[in-house]
Amino acid sequence: MAGTYYPPVGFHFKVDVNGKGNGGTDLRFQEVSGLSAEITIEELQVGGINAFSYKLPVKAKYPNLILKRGMLTDSNLIKWFKDAIENFIFDPTLIYIYLLNEDHQTISTWEFTQAYPIKWAISDFKAQENSLVVETIEIAYQFFQRK
Repeated sequence: MAGTYYPPVGFHFKVDVNGKGNGGTDLRFQEVSGLSAEITIEELQVGGINAFSYKLPVKAKYPNLILKRGMLTDSNLIKWFKDAIENFIFDPTLIYIYLLNEDHQTISTWEFTQAYPIKWAISDFKAQENSLVVETIEIAYQFFQRK
């Protein structure tokens, strides 16, 4: 009998923002979301056929990539964001998300093309809670491919 297959865990991953991070801590995230794609459709009504409409594929649609991590006080990634939001200077780059196995080897890679930051948010400060400050970086991109 062949070995039993177990799906990979979702907590062992690595993010690489091509040339924008300043080392290990700048590219460590606690959460990555937005890894999805869908086909948009156009409905076409044909005269004389009232029972249904034709659904035709139009194009692929990708949501924004969202990265969350504990706030850093010195970050090249945030400098990249500040250039975009404060100076309206955009420097699109490649972003890679790597899913890793227990030996830290890459299982799967997602490559995001022409990525640039569009939103940056800091979690609320609450005196009643004992929690870390989390920054959320939202990134737009043209498309992604699973390598």
